[in-house]
Formats: sequence, structure tokens, C-alpha cells
Amino acid sequence: MKLQTGLNPYGLTYHLGLQGMGTPRANPHGAGLEGFFALTLELGAKVMELWEGWLKQMSYADLAALRDRLDGHGLARVVSSGLQSGDMALLIRAALALNARHIRFALTPVLCGDRAATDWPAMVASVHDKLGRYAAMAEAAGLVILIENHQDFTSHELVALCQRYGEVVRIVYDTGNSFPVGEAPLDFTEVIAPYVRHVHLKDYNAQATDEGFRLVRCAIGDGAVPFAQLFDILAKHNDTMTCVLEPGALEARHVRLFTPGWWQGYAPRSAASLAACLLATRQNPLPEGADWRTPWERGEDHLLEAYELAMIRRSALNMKSLGLM
Repeated sequence: MKLQTGLNPYGLTYHLGLQGMGTPRANPHGAGLEGFFALTLELGAKVMELWEGWLKQMSYADLAALRDRLDGHGLARVVSSGLQSGDMALLIRAALALNARHIRFALTPVLCGDRAATDWPAMVASVHDKLGRYAAMAEAAGLVILIENHQDFTSHELVALCQRYGEVVRIVYDTGNSFPVGEAPLDFTEVIAPYVRHVHLKDYNAQATDEGFRLVRCAIGDGAVPFAQLFDILAKHNDTMTCVLEPGALEARHVRLFTPGWWQGYAPRSAASLAACLLATRQNPLPEGADWRTPWERGEDHLLEAYELAMIRRSALNMKSLGLM
């Protein structure tokens, strides 16, 4: 399989000025799109996933200039937003101006697989409402919507969405986000592989807790995700693929699947499936007594830029060593 691998902004939120936007903790010297571009070139990356917040501030001339700049460096591009808040007309305009074929959407704000924290049936209905309308708009524009497993939908549910809305809807696979819905990475990959068109390379160190497990940000390749085996599965169904590096968020994710309430809204599943997930979290685990907090969670904001940049650079080296970048 031919891979093009690059960056998205979500593992660099403090460095880029996205973390805590509008609050006193926001980075006053955030590097923004220019800093993101510079880091992409430094790492020899071949793909840029572009945040809607940057694009909505641009005129058509600005977008055309960015397109020419991307072309000049041979960079593939993906436009990125969230289904619940994104402006589809703006995203289509930006994608067409940039010659980007794909628009990536996180489907819901649910995290940690915690469907009980929201009105899950209403959230699913909202996803269908927006996805139905946006799929028609994307198809008319000759674009493809990529839906992400954003710690909310299971592998079979994502496939069902693709099958319902047709080839205009496919999957962006976040490799760290099978754990939050109680699925092992390789099991998840086997189900969704025929529908995957773009990959968020993410990894976690898992830490066992009395309620389940905590997922803690780490350099990609230093955690629980078996990347070589995962890409062997993807390669059976795809000749080419774009990927982007995305270390996890600056907030750890606590998956409380040992508590009865967590399972609200999920279909029954086999004990073997859950056991496979729990076994997978045992690869490179964080010891139970270890401090799981990032500098953001410890209030050590002065350490954050160096922390994020060191992690993305190590992630790139790890992926290069595996032949994935």
C-alpha cells in the first residue's frame, strides 16, 4: 500500500494556539497555520489536515494562494471540521478552492465512549439528519465525507452509516479510538477496513482503574496500538492511503466500562470481544500508581510547547521506523 503521511493540528493544540481558545490559559504566541506549515515541512510530511477555523477566515484569493503553496510542496490535503458545528457550505467552498477531495467530520462531542452523558438517541438522530443533508451536498460537489470514530460510534455502526449513505460517505480511522468504545484495535480495523480512506495515527498508554481504564497521551508508536498489524489489515483493502499524526488530547480519557451506566445505549456484545479490548490495553501500559496527567492537567503551561513538539517529532521518527511515514 502506498502511504502519504503528514500532520493534523489536534495533537498540537497548545503550540498552534487552539487549546483553551478565548480563555486566559490560551497560548498568546500560538503558531497558527504558518507554524503548522513550518512543522509539516520540517518533518518531511506529505499531507496537511486543515482546520475549519483557519479556512473560514480566508477569502477565495487566500484559499487559492494556499492551494498553490500546497501544490508547490507536493502536499495532499484534507479539510477538517465537526458535524455538529461545521458550516457545510463553507467547507465545500474551501475544499473546492483547495482542490481537496475529502471533508473530515467528527460526528458528535461524546468522549470516552460515554453515551450516558448525553441524550444518545437524539444525538444519533442529529447525525442522521446532518449526514443525510451533507452527503447530498458533497455528492453534488464531487466530494467525499469522511466520518471519524471519535470515541462515540462502534465499528459496525460506522459501517452501517457508510452503507446507508453510499460511497459519498467513508471513514477516517482514528487508530486510538477503538478503546473508548470497548473494542480492540485489530478487531475494529477488520470491520471498517474496506471503508477507510484516511487515517489519524494516534496511540495511548492505558492505565487500569477501578472503573475501567484511563487512556493517556503518548508518542505514536510508544503505546498500545499495534500499527504494523493494523496496516497489514488496511492494505488488504486499499492500494493508497493518506494518514496524519495526531497524538491524543491534553486531557486523559477515562473509559468507565466497569460501571453499569456506561453501557447505556450500546448493543449487547460478546465477552470475547470485550476481553480482546482489555487484553490490548495491556501493551505498554502505564503503571497503576503512575502520574497520568499531562502538563496541561498539572497546570504547567510553560512546559506545553516543548512537550507537544517533542512528542510529534518522536512520533514521526517512530512511524518512519515502521515504514509508515
